[in-house]
Amino acid sequence: MIQKKNWLITFVVIMTATLFPETLFAQQPPDIKSETAILIDGKTGQVLFEKSSEEVMYPASITKIVTALMAVESGKMNDMTKVSKKAREVDGTRVYLEEGEMVPLDNLVKGMLVNSGNDAAIAIAEHLSGNVDSFADDMNTFVEEEIGVESSHFTNPHGLFDEMHVTTAKDMAKITQYAMKNGQFKSIFGINEFEWSGDNWDTTLINHHRLLLDYDFVTGGKNGFVSKSGFTLVTTATKDNQELIAVTMKANDDQIAYQDTLTLMNYGFEAFSPVLFEKGTELAERDDETYSLAEDLTLFQQDNQTVQINVNDSGKLVSDTGTIESILDSEWLSRSNVEAEAAPSSKDVTEVGVTTNEEDNTFTLSSELIFYFGISIFTVIMIALFIGRAKPPKRRSRTFPY
Repeated sequence: MIQKKNWLITFVVIMTATLFPETLFAQQPPDIKSETAILIDGKTGQVLFEKSSEEVMYPASITKIVTALMAVESGKMNDMTKVSKKAREVDGTRVYLEEGEMVPLDNLVKGMLVNSGNDAAIAIAEHLSGNVDSFADDMNTFVEEEIGVESSHFTNPHGLFDEMHVTTAKDMAKITQYAMKNGQFKSIFGINEFEWSGDNWDTTLINHHRLLLDYDFVTGGKNGFVSKSGFTLVTTATKDNQELIAVTMKANDDQIAYQDTLTLMNYGFEAFSPVLFEKGTELAERDDETYSLAEDLTLFQQDNQTVQINVNDSGKLVSDTGTIESILDSEWLSRSNVEAEAAPSSKDVTEVGVTTNEEDNTFTLSSELIFYFGISIFTVIMIALFIGRAKPPKRRSRTFPY
């Protein structure tokens, strides 16, 4: 027969699993060894995980994502580019360009991304802006004005160390998200290998990003390393119609960078479920304008979260899971003038997980309320169990012969 104590323990376990299973079994946030990291949804920019993602870091060769994007968007990919002495003599990884060699800009971009050619990066910069310093100025203008990042400052097109050449994991994720909307860039970013035929070097270039070679769901990436930056990695992936972008920075070795990235990708694909916000959903009124969704918007939440969307005071669309707030792409937001006859009643927050039904007055509890209710029940049971154990055992009376 099961003792009373065991009955209580069994009851506690059953009640815990019944009342808040999403808390008991929810996948925990990953343990990331890289100094900074971020995981975002590639379609919306929603942040799913971050670790010190706004800390300013040295990017190393993931800088080349910006250089490649600017080349693609220049519309000059068919141009023939003349290689300078400066490009020929640059340090680090190269595609062994010769001074005076004429190379299509398209080939230079592929050689730069696939083989991390610093000489190709210099040749691209000089062709587009005349010299490296001017190209660096153009890089900064581009990422600030076109992409909207605020914590990056680039001084060269390749990522070799410079004290003033800095970015953040969050900025690099946003830059990559922007870049992946360009079909030509996306195609080049996912090249596994490329036949290189130069004046001084004929070979098959193999992409330095190993995950791109080993995992079908990885769709693109760029790695980087200089001693001051540690190992940096940008990776894109797609699985079951979900797109992810992971950035890890300042890992102590490349194995840590790759393992952290795989951990983030697995977390993003396995721990979240989609939540649909329908087109036309009204979000807020600001300065006589009504803000609503321009398109159907799919965000992601864990079972122990409730995702919300709202418009902040700056007029930007924001998602909030209670632990992470992220600014989403403006393309999902539309504005319209408030009609004169319309009553000024609009929700500032659209919430999923807590709903009311006015017809039958029923109320659906969010997972957060279920969690706290379950904690209360659990606490009462544990107190009862403790009190029961604390009572001294009754002494049996004994009769002695006289």
